[in-house]
Amino acid sequence: MFKKNRHGIQIKSAEQLEKMRAAGLVVGRTLELLRRSVEPGMTPLDLDVIAEKAIRDEGAIPSFKGYQGFPATICASVNDEVVHGIPTNVRKLREGDLISIDCGAILDGWHGDSAVTVGVGEVDPELTELMRVTEESMWRGIAALEVGRRLSDIGHEIEKFVRSQGRRFGIPQEYGGHGIGTEMHMDPWIANHGKPGKGPVLEAGMCLAIEPMVNLGTDRTRVLADDWTVVTMDGKPSAHFEHSVAVTHNGPWVLTALDGGKERLAQL
Repeated sequence: MFKKNRHGIQIKSAEQLEKMRAAGLVVGRTLELLRRSVEPGMTPLDLDVIAEKAIRDEGAIPSFKGYQGFPATICASVNDEVVHGIPTNVRKLREGDLISIDCGAILDGWHGDSAVTVGVGEVDPELTELMRVTEESMWRGIAALEVGRRLSDIGHEIEKFVRSQGRRFGIPQEYGGHGIGTEMHMDPWIANHGKPGKGPVLEAGMCLAIEPMVNLGTDRTRVLADDWTVVTMDGKPSAHFEHSVAVTHNGPWVLTALDGGKERLAQL
């Protein structure tokens, strides 16, 4: 049985959270493998093949493959591609590229979803800074997942950190995080910006995917003719990080982080 609160948000039991954790670990281990595998000369499709094998070898099913017609196991978004890039063998990764790898898996009916952005070989310091800011903003958002806080506190903490970093980064307004559980995308939608103190109260048992996308330039984006790939309007690079997180009485439990997020959250 799947419990929902009055806002229609799924509330997991302790047993169900353990199942979410198992699915999250499949995704976490797959992304670690992909992160280590990225190198110049590979194609995004090479990474997709590695990801599908890793997920299926763990007895899980890729969440993305076939989802609303998506043809691949991972989303692979390179340079100015923000999210939802389709992995192909049309182009090879080059030294200095950025690639966002978004990965999901289903295990025993429960979903895990996470993303990382990786530099291909040596990258420009400006791109290293973009990745740092994006990943740190994710952790600031995750730290807001405390019982009793409000949903909009998450996006507020993400935006506040990004805006504090001394240059005008773009935060795409139309993309954000989401609930996760027996489906990959569930209520609520989570903006990566906004004022605090609004929306539903965070409750123990909620599971939310926190995923800021930050652009080096404008926040404006467009979708390519494939109806999936989102790119920046000014052609400048973008970064994307994501974790699936459970709200608990003991603080956030990062289901897709191999250590549950303990080390990183302790630094905040």
